[in-house]
Amino acid sequence: MTPLDRLHAALGSMDGIAVAVSGGIDSLTLATAAHRAWPGRATMHHATSPAVPPEATKRTRALAAIEGWRLDVFDAGEFADPAYRANPVNRCFFCKTSLYGAVARRTTQQIVSGTNLDDLGEYRPGLDAARAHAVRHPFVEAAIDKSAVRALAAELGLGALAELPSAPCLSSRIETGIRIEAPVLAMVHDAERLVTARLSPRTVRCRVRAAGVVIELDAVTLASLDRAQTDHLRTELQLLADAAGLRAPVQFAAYRNGSAFLVSA
Repeated sequence: MTPLDRLHAALGSMDGIAVAVSGGIDSLTLATAAHRAWPGRATMHHATSPAVPPEATKRTRALAAIEGWRLDVFDAGEFADPAYRANPVNRCFFCKTSLYGAVARRTTQQIVSGTNLDDLGEYRPGLDAARAHAVRHPFVEAAIDKSAVRALAAELGLGALAELPSAPCLSSRIETGIRIEAPVLAMVHDAERLVTARLSPRTVRCRVRAAGVVIELDAVTLASLDRAQTDHLRTELQLLADAAGLRAPVQFAAYRNGSAFLVSA
């Protein structure tokens, strides 16, 4: 069986399918496959919040219009949860609990996520919330990893979306233990957009740490920065940080996956 056949087999075992769509490549691919195979049985559910980049919502709405999805856009309400806002090491558990709880209140269909095999190799407390809400992971059931998801996206004709870079929620940029604040998340988003416009990096993350704001860049982009570029960009970024109430220095560093996540906290 092909990966798409295996995915159809996993989805076909469900009476109804409610896809939690984040706006990333995994959930967009899953939603597309589910809708095309069972247009009358699949609904899509996208949560907005200060932690969700506007581009993710725009991308989801655009594909929904093209594909003809039944799309439900709502606020999952995680910002009303003090446990989430405190940003503990298992912050994702509280976020996903809000998400899946909200979806469950809006549908009786089987909730599914875009989790793939590669995600199982990382610490993902959101998977505990998924288990508590009986969420299924069709990509995992079909033995599909990230590279296979991208291949499926290309096979389904999703074009440039197949190469969409990974983009975790904006709260992932905030160092563990630092309270999640909407204005700071907006600053993180604005900072990454500014750096992208100036440098066109392969990867950029704006990390908010106890010691200050750190702009992480892929090695090639970081190495290409000269003193004048760095000083000018730092000045612009410092204005954004100051406006968000972050009176802390802006620094540049090499990108490290999940570097704001402190397991020992």
